[in-house]
Amino acid sequence: MKENSSRVPIEPAGKAARAIFTRLASAFFLTVLLAACATQRVPGLPPLSDWETRQAVLAVHPEWSFSGSIGVRAGTEGFNGQIRWHQVDNGFSATVSGPLGAGSIALSGDGQQITIIDKTGEAIELVDAEEDLRSMYGWTIPVGSLRYWALGIPDPANPASTEFGDDGQLRHIEQRNWSVDISEYREVGGELMPRRIVAVNGDAKVTVFIRRRTFF
Repeated sequence: MKENSSRVPIEPAGKAARAIFTRLASAFFLTVLLAACATQRVPGLPPLSDWETRQAVLAVHPEWSFSGSIGVRAGTEGFNGQIRWHQVDNGFSATVSGPLGAGSIALSGDGQQITIIDKTGEAIELVDAEEDLRSMYGWTIPVGSLRYWALGIPDPANPASTEFGDDGQLRHIEQRNWSVDISEYREVGGELMPRRIVAVNGDAKVTVFIRRRTFF
């Protein structure tokens, strides 16, 4: 009798095992990736476990930046625009775009000297940044201390009174004749950072809304 030679195709065992392994490995690495994203901290920042640590660490963090919107009012003058700030040690560079009559201006300097470059490209050294800005444009921003307030700490170079919310976060600062409210915080890599800052000095009011922040 002639033997029936028809057979049902069977997937090789090695190929099936490799497919199962690939699926399991993909699921494992996806789980690891999601866990890493959930627990990832800001590069270069240790845990800010208490208020003293927060002030000490953030005041000297070597490099960071933020960008967002800014609204400025001073008497009848004012504007709404965009702000970009880059801090490296004690030096900073910032761009403010949108001021009426000024276009985009660039500020740079350190704790001792601040220079402004206006829309014409002219560089002017400011003696008193806040007073000089108001004299030039009719409005001003707290250039000297904004870098610290944006981190949720007072300027360590000047006396300050502070108030904290029920959540333990800094909510109000009185410093250099500025009254500063931090009404919103946002988590950045496991740490809460200010998102909305409103600073008032007399008839001057500056509102900064931080949309993006990076620590290097």
